[in-house]
Amino acid sequence: MRTIIIDDERLAREELKKLLKDYHEIEIIDEAKNPEEAIEKIKALKPDLIFLDIQMPGMTGFDMLKKLDEIPQVVFVTAFDDFALKAFEVNALDYLLKPVDPARLDETLKKLLNNSEADFQSTAKAPKIDRSSRPLTISDSIFIKDGEKCFYVSLDKVRLFESDGNYVKVYFEKSSR
Repeated sequence: MRTIIIDDERLAREELKKLLKDYHEIEIIDEAKNPEEAIEKIKALKPDLIFLDIQMPGMTGFDMLKKLDEIPQVVFVTAFDDFALKAFEVNALDYLLKPVDPARLDETLKKLLNNSEADFQSTAKAPKIDRSSRPLTISDSIFIKDGEKCFYVSLDKVRLFESDGNYVKVYFEKSSR
């Protein structure tokens, strides 16, 4: 998958490149240090996937996405957990917190690569996927908001869904929300 890393911090870009080097399916075709540069590179190179920081000088990652006609798959990589809900509202594939945990990145990439045959064409452009029209599978993850806390939980970690009035309790790992 042709990939661009977008982050205003050089060290963050370098660390992510280092973490991605063992994933031969991920081809880092370029990087951008600001949203304006990223927009130009995305339009020219048409990547399948972008790793996108949220807080950058000039405009946010969300603002940048609004300026694109065609949006590749997006994995947000940020130091702030405040934007997780908004990230999934724009159909982000995943939301990783800095510093990126290699095990968490591995989960993201396994999900991405397991779905790659269905979600990506062999050409340079990824098709737009309407995730709302297909049923969830065990390899999908769900976003759970419990008050001010947010969780992104893989369905294979969920033990039970329980109806509780107008709410649903979700039991996963050793937690319930």
